[in-house]
Amino acid sequence: MAQNYDVVILGGGTGGYVAAIRSAQLGLKTAIVEKSELGGTCLHRGCIPSKALLRSAEVYSTTKNHAADFGVQTGEVTLDFGRVQQRKQGIVDQLHAGVQGLMKKGKIDVYEGIGRILGPSIFSPNAGTISVEMNNGEENEMLIPNNVIIATGSRPRTLPGLAVDGKFVMSSDEALKMETLPQSILIVGGGVIGIEWASMLNDFGVDVTVIEYADRIVPTEDKDISKEMLKLLKKKGVKFATSAKVMADTLETGENGVTIQAEISGKNESFSAEKMLVSVGRQANVENIGIENTDIIVEKGFIQVKKSFQTKESHIYAIGDVIGGLQLAHVASHEGITAIEHIKGNNPHAINYDLVSRCIYSNPEAASVGITEEQAKEKGHEVKVGKFSFKAIGKALVYGESDGFVKIIADKETNDILGVHMIGPHVTDMISEAGLAMVLDATPWEIAETIHPHPTLSEVMGEAALAVDGKAIHS
Repeated sequence: MAQNYDVVILGGGTGGYVAAIRSAQLGLKTAIVEKSELGGTCLHRGCIPSKALLRSAEVYSTTKNHAADFGVQTGEVTLDFGRVQQRKQGIVDQLHAGVQGLMKKGKIDVYEGIGRILGPSIFSPNAGTISVEMNNGEENEMLIPNNVIIATGSRPRTLPGLAVDGKFVMSSDEALKMETLPQSILIVGGGVIGIEWASMLNDFGVDVTVIEYADRIVPTEDKDISKEMLKLLKKKGVKFATSAKVMADTLETGENGVTIQAEISGKNESFSAEKMLVSVGRQANVENIGIENTDIIVEKGFIQVKKSFQTKESHIYAIGDVIGGLQLAHVASHEGITAIEHIKGNNPHAINYDLVSRCIYSNPEAASVGITEEQAKEKGHEVKVGKFSFKAIGKALVYGESDGFVKIIADKETNDILGVHMIGPHVTDMISEAGLAMVLDATPWEIAETIHPHPTLSEVMGEAALAVDGKAIHS
């Protein structure tokens, strides 16, 4: 028998389940269709497990290489990678149980299976229906929604010719399941995910080489951040090849691991390691969900939406990685909330993506909000820049990590903050102050007038804000 719903959400990842919670809060009868596990990529194959591994890598590296700096004598430090993986899985399982509990609390129906959009039917002549192929083999469920949200997420992309076999060539999905660490690894791609893995594996003691097509790593970040990240990771022993075009047809795998060539400055260079990790972005999951039964437009692999997240079919919305843009969990969540508020008729504000904070959880961490200095100049702004190092921050010295800086970019005429870029200890926890400042249209003066407690890492924000007008105290 068909079930009627106000909202049916295809995909129970971060965007999907948050949308479902807000939908239930607003009194809408809601269902989620999830083919795997609630929480999606972020919880099971991305944000959470990778950060758990990064934390273990940080503790291992600090204990092994820096404990003596703090007057702590440890003796021989060894790594139990099996226990590392157990800890990671324990965190994932705990959070997964929490999401399941939230579904029960909100009386949200969860269908475990693959959902496909069908055309209009006698049951639903306008909105169409959703057929759910149940995982348990039972007869397909038929759902009749007034509105649909597509939140099917994304999967790791690879390069033509670089087939992921899970043994020699991995994506991040396979890398998270490694039972033992390799002695060496080639990472193809020096973007956010590639750099996080490079940092993590280096801290675990793996010999890491990063091969990046662009002329710098993390090319979407401010050039000063890229330069500092490169310097600090090189200092730790990570090797880099930039402006390097990987030649997939030269890939060889065997008993000795992986060998591949890359074209650099017109010459072919050979790279070898035990394993290879391909980290070249993510592609949207738009297949096998019934888009062909709709008028939804897909361009360059992503679903096209309005600011309300409506597709060309007004009753069908799409959010998260499947629409491209900033493929971040916190973005998907807010897109989901905005879509539900629009369905309810609450006229929500459109999301300003320039105000979204972006984080890199490497060691050192990096974080940013707003535009880069280069982008600001391209947009015609005459800029003024304040930059302040963690080396002059007492808490950073106490903490034992004083590399890095905070950079604030402001418009010289209006004094508006255009962007804030950070690299150093715990900056992923500090970026929200900058994000709030930009949402509230604060100026560097207002940040500087905020009395930052001493000693804290946050003092670097106040000093960088003062530095915009050449008034930093401790420089």
